[in-house]
Amino acid sequence: MTITTPLCEALGIDHPIVQAPIGSATRPELAAAVSNAGGLGTLAITWRPPEKAAEFVERTREATDAPFAVNVVLDPDAKEVATEDHLEAVLAAGVPIVSFSFGDAGEYVDRVHEADALAIVTVGSADEARDAAEAGADVVCAQGWEAGGHVQSDVATLPLVPRVADAVDVPVVAAGGIADGRGVAAVLAAGADGAWLGTRFVATEEAAVEGLYRDRVVDADETDTYRGELFDAGWKGMPHRTLRNSTVERWEDAGRPESGERPGEGETIAEYPGGYPIERYGDDLPMAGVEGDLEALALYAGQSAGLTDEVHPAGEVVGELVGEAEERIGHLSGLVE
Repeated sequence: MTITTPLCEALGIDHPIVQAPIGSATRPELAAAVSNAGGLGTLAITWRPPEKAAEFVERTREATDAPFAVNVVLDPDAKEVATEDHLEAVLAAGVPIVSFSFGDAGEYVDRVHEADALAIVTVGSADEARDAAEAGADVVCAQGWEAGGHVQSDVATLPLVPRVADAVDVPVVAAGGIADGRGVAAVLAAGADGAWLGTRFVATEEAAVEGLYRDRVVDADETDTYRGELFDAGWKGMPHRTLRNSTVERWEDAGRPESGERPGEGETIAEYPGGYPIERYGDDLPMAGVEGDLEALALYAGQSAGLTDEVHPAGEVVGELVGEAEERIGHLSGLVE
């Protein structure tokens, strides 16, 4: 059995598996490993200058002949670089697919198509999906609230995916709460054409994160996440899901005070290579090279962390997901007389 869906045909990939743009945890080695295994690797470029974004695209192209994507966050509160500048840089570098999230991508889709690239738009409702498809999106990603990192939906994945699938005629990829082949099979049964996974790919050898972060994801249960707006220094007002840690617990013990009155607010708890400081409640994750109180940083992870038990190479993860999904679909088919 081989799973081939409209998503595979639209993006030119072998398997309906997409590695989510997991912020600073992404790097060319991760995206290329996923794409070389037949899925779709993705680079997050929103927090990188245009020249660095172009360099990441070029390095990924050197490491894989398969399609891969970049993600651009559209919310102006999350970024310092204009979307137009990012698009000019990555399209000129030859990226074949651009995904957009947290904003209206309508004005940018034509620019992507003019460069002979494809556009994916992440949505959190059926209405947003219709708008994206009408704007020309080639694929929509339906992100449920179980997802890790910043989340743009208040609807769980399984209720959201059928609504989005019914609303549009383009391929749909489901995100949120998926970490194994059973989850892939589940969202395919719900009407999606593929699965979009982030937390599972944090726990890979190629993810650009410190070991403590990987270990916390692997050790977490499904009940160990926090969803709210606590880690807001850098991107205010956007809900996110992280693992519970000492920063969350100190804030809760203090009675959940408002921003400006939170315990330890403004103190430096870690720093990037070169000494750039990271404050408590910052939106920075423990990417590779960061030193300090890593446990107290934003440990972005979804509820699927409870299903993520081991660190494997990203290519092996893709193979495991596909094999498990095929096995589950075969099992379910055997239940039908």
